[in-house]
Amino acid sequence: MMKYFNKIWIGAIAAMVVGSCADDSKLDFYVEKPESLAVMEYLDEYDVLKSYVDRNANPNFKLGAGVSVADFNKLGRDYSLIVSNFDDVTAGWEMKHGGVVQDNGSMNLDRVRNFIKNTKEAGISVYGHTLVWHTNQNSKYLNSIIADREIEIDPNATVEVVDGLKDYAVEGFTGWVGGPVTPVVQGGVLVVTNPTAQPNFWDVQYHVASGIPTKIGTKHKVTLRIKGTVAAEIRMALGDWGAREDKVIQVSTDWQDVVTEFTGVATNSFIMIQSGHYVGTYEIQWVKVTHQEAAAITWWTNLVRNSDVEGDDVSSFFATEVRVGPAPATIGAAGTGADGVGRAIVVKSGNAPANDWDTQFFVKAPRQLKAGEKYRFSMKIKADKPATMSSQSHNNPGGYVHWAMVGSPSVTTEWKEYTNVGAITADQAGANGMNTIAFNLAVFKEANTYYFDDIVWEVEESGNKKPLTPEEKKDTLTWALNRWISSIMEISKSNVKAWDVVNEPMDDGSPYNLKTGIGKTLPDGDFYWQDYLGKDYAVEAFKMAAQYGNNDDKLFINDYNLEYNLDKCRGIIAYVEYIESKGARVDGIGTQMHISINSDKQKITQMFELLAATGKLIKISELDMGVGKQTTAATDADYIAQAEMYNFVIKEYFRIIPAPQRYGITFWSPLDSPAGSSWRAGEPIGLWNLKYQRKRAYGGAANAFAGKNVVE
Repeated sequence: MMKYFNKIWIGAIAAMVVGSCADDSKLDFYVEKPESLAVMEYLDEYDVLKSYVDRNANPNFKLGAGVSVADFNKLGRDYSLIVSNFDDVTAGWEMKHGGVVQDNGSMNLDRVRNFIKNTKEAGISVYGHTLVWHTNQNSKYLNSIIADREIEIDPNATVEVVDGLKDYAVEGFTGWVGGPVTPVVQGGVLVVTNPTAQPNFWDVQYHVASGIPTKIGTKHKVTLRIKGTVAAEIRMALGDWGAREDKVIQVSTDWQDVVTEFTGVATNSFIMIQSGHYVGTYEIQWVKVTHQEAAAITWWTNLVRNSDVEGDDVSSFFATEVRVGPAPATIGAAGTGADGVGRAIVVKSGNAPANDWDTQFFVKAPRQLKAGEKYRFSMKIKADKPATMSSQSHNNPGGYVHWAMVGSPSVTTEWKEYTNVGAITADQAGANGMNTIAFNLAVFKEANTYYFDDIVWEVEESGNKKPLTPEEKKDTLTWALNRWISSIMEISKSNVKAWDVVNEPMDDGSPYNLKTGIGKTLPDGDFYWQDYLGKDYAVEAFKMAAQYGNNDDKLFINDYNLEYNLDKCRGIIAYVEYIESKGARVDGIGTQMHISINSDKQKITQMFELLAATGKLIKISELDMGVGKQTTAATDADYIAQAEMYNFVIKEYFRIIPAPQRYGITFWSPLDSPAGSSWRAGEPIGLWNLKYQRKRAYGGAANAFAGKNVVE
């Protein structure tokens, strides 16, 4: 169809030239065609692009184009261009989670429904894009279903808060004493003996407890477990030397819990007993101070992902050897775990290190902890040689804050559990908080191998909202993923025979690992499913796609920069192997190839060789190409280079990828990109310009499909 658009455009120019010379006589001069028009005239001789694909040699191959569903559904010029030149289309945005799922979880599928209908009627297929991604998601909805849940609390309900407890079965008496009588601890009980009445009741007085954090104006209860040899009165005070409240209490000859109410008059109080008038002996087992507060809920949250080390997630665990910088810790093989069961984190210290901290093991929390937060830490540990570790607080692995955190565990060659509880101190939190426990493993200055398992770092939380547990979030999001995939596939399956199931999973900086949103400030629309579902998020997605699609659908995984970073290419291949080891089916790998005329041809060749060796279907899923400048500045030399690079990429694909594995090539932007576009704005990346005129790139691509050089 584009061939005819160009001829109409050229004919219109010719008509204008003739019309401007409305004379019956023959002109004695002629109008020469503009050089730019004459140079490009050869492109009009090409047929539609899809006609150059050898279907006999490539029976599975689909020539595709990225499209705007809204523009395609208008059935106008874009529709005609696509239908004439391509076999297959990929929706740019409208079939993604963010384009369908609404803020309340409902799904707007009308545009997709019309798109499927229009493509089917036009005789072209749709490549489904994309089921699971970290961006273009409705993050508002997804975050809402895993948000903290409201806890219903009776507004009038109160709970008793313990301000102070002195248990004389545990601790000896250390309080302040005045007068002729000295309290003593006998058999864990505080004993006070006064053989003779003193002139004043304060002649025998002492602090039975000190340093109690009382609240001014708040009612406090002091409970004393007491008995005496005679029944009589003594006095008790709560407060400090500047302000205190005194009460009279009764001592019985039997053990009783004597409860006395005070109104707090100080913030740091003692309990003082005055018994100068009491003649005899009385005993105190314990004293407790409490007050009532509005009811609240507290719970403990484990900050460590993959605590039992049975999964593959190492986002909570890092290690460093000889100060080379923290890197994700290594999970050992089966049998390295506690008591020979399961797996463990394995960290090797360097040979003859100079400092305790030359080898460190880090346990990282997903948020900063502040001073005063209560924690409980436990882990199981052993080493090849007996050792002692020390621990520090860090703000991120390697970001030292304080020299002491959860103690200094002793390690033997046998598994044992180490525990530590407490509250984060101001020194441990530092000015900005702490989120990492660092264990120094080189205390003995020798090489060793350490094993860590069942690592739990809990913090106490409270409030009228309670976070879902990681298990609850995983269950909720698995349900949401299933609902999304089943809905979009059901409405599309009549004309979608292949799906981009998982998009862009691999991390750019650590290309054998998955991307993560942990530690990032995420923009609206970003949601990392893998941070909640773990490494198996793709396993679940591929299983769901196989369940809800057509039996013969082709299921792809897709990523970018595979030709730029060959380790990323190897990483996604390894991830495919992992997904299939878990029982899911992956039919193909898509390489996006958003490239330029200066892209490394050798790496492009190597990428195709790596992909071909997988035996999977291989698709160039989003091919477009810049020239290093805006359309307004591009020259004919740039367009010649662009045509040559398009020609090279396509020919290399057909040369290296075996015919049974050639699933197709999709041109992500058939037209050049408009100045206001969200994708490569203002760049001449397409096969056609914005006037729908063929560019040299069209000829380069057509010749490549025909097995020819860029110009022949």
